[in-house]
Amino acid sequence: MSKRVGMEVSIAAAEAVALANVDVIAAYPITPQTHIVEHLSEIVADGHLDAEFVPVESEHSAMSCCVGAAAGGARTFTSTSSQGYALMSEICYIASSLRLPIVMAVANRALSAPISIWNDHADMMMSRDTCWIQTVAENGQEVVDLLFHAFRTGEDRRVLFPVIVNLDGFILTHMIEPIILPDQEEVDRYLKPYEPQMRLDPRNPFTMGPVGMPEVYTEVKKAQDEAFKASYPVILEAWKEFGDQFGRYYKPVEAYKTEDAETILVTMGSISETAMTSIDAMRESGKKVGLVRIRLWRPFPFDDFFDAVKGAKRLVVVDRAMSFSGGCGPVCVEVKSALYDRGHYPYIHNVLGGLGGRDVTVENFAEMADDVVRAHETGAPMGYEIINVRE
Repeated sequence: MSKRVGMEVSIAAAEAVALANVDVIAAYPITPQTHIVEHLSEIVADGHLDAEFVPVESEHSAMSCCVGAAAGGARTFTSTSSQGYALMSEICYIASSLRLPIVMAVANRALSAPISIWNDHADMMMSRDTCWIQTVAENGQEVVDLLFHAFRTGEDRRVLFPVIVNLDGFILTHMIEPIILPDQEEVDRYLKPYEPQMRLDPRNPFTMGPVGMPEVYTEVKKAQDEAFKASYPVILEAWKEFGDQFGRYYKPVEAYKTEDAETILVTMGSISETAMTSIDAMRESGKKVGLVRIRLWRPFPFDDFFDAVKGAKRLVVVDRAMSFSGGCGPVCVEVKSALYDRGHYPYIHNVLGGLGGRDVTVENFAEMADDVVRAHETGAPMGYEIINVRE
C-alpha cells in the first residue's frame, strides 16, 4: 500500500532505487548528490537491499564500474553532479553506445570555474549529446516517479539505452517534501524483471565495443541514432502504464494555462513551479500568459513541443546554462529548431537566469512576460539577456 511520508528528496530518491531492486550501485560522493548514494549505502549495509555497493575512487571509475556491471546483466544505478559528471562523461558515451540501461540521477549543479556548488543546468546541457535518455523533475514526487520510469524504459528491449533523471541541486535534493512511496509489490508490478538481451559470460565469451574502423563506424552511429529516436514511443508507453497504475501521468511536454495564451513561458525543472505561481497572478490581472514545461530533454520532443506552443504569438525561453557565443541558450536552440523547421515563427526572447544558484523570482517571470510583449510590439530584434546581473 502506498504511503505519504515527509522526507528529504535525496533520501526519497534512494528509497526509490532500493524499491527498484537494483543489483549494483557504484558511486563517488559529490555535493549536492551525496545524500542519495550515502543513504543507499546505508540501505545495503543494513541488509535491506541485496546489492553490491561499490565505493570507487572517482566518478570516472563509478561509470566504468556501472558499465561492467550492466554488461554482466546487473540492474545498475549511480548518481553524480557537475564536475563529477564532467569526469565520468568519457565513459557515458561508451555506456550508451553499448546500449547498457544504466540509470543515473544527476543533481544539477553549476560547472567551474569559479567553483560553485549551487544549482543551474550546465551539467545537463553538457550531457546533451551523450545519447542518454533524459527526463527533468520539478519536485520530489516526480524524482521518485521518474526513477521508476527510467528503469522501466531503459531496460525495455525496444530501447536499451541508459537514462538520466535530472533534479535541481539543493532546490530539490535537500528539500523535505511529502512523498508518496509505493510498496514493493506495486513497484514489482510496474518494473518487469530485468532480462538483458546480451551479457558478458565467461562460458560464452564475446567482444563488446571493439575498434570501429572507418568502414563501419558511420553505419554503427546511424544505427544508434535510429534506435535512440525509436525509444520515443516506448517512453510514452511507460509513462502511460505508470499513470494507469499509480494515477500520476507524465508527458514529454506539459502545459499550464496555455489554451488562449498569447505569450508562453518555456521552462525546465523546479523553476517551473515558481513560474506557475507568477502565471496565476498574471491571469488574475487579465494577461494571456501560459507555461510550457519540457519534461523530456532527450530525445527532444519536437512534435509535442510544436503542438504545445503553435497558437502563441510570443515565447520566453528560460535557459539556466550558457552557450557561449551561440547567440542564445541551449534550450532556446532546440525550441527554434522545433518551430522554424515546421513553419511557425513566433517572436522568441531568450532569458538566461538562475546561473550558479541565483534566485529567479515570481516577479522576474512577470517582468519577462511584460518585456517580451513590449519588445514584440516595438519591433525590437529577437535576442537574449542575462537577468538579475548586479550593477
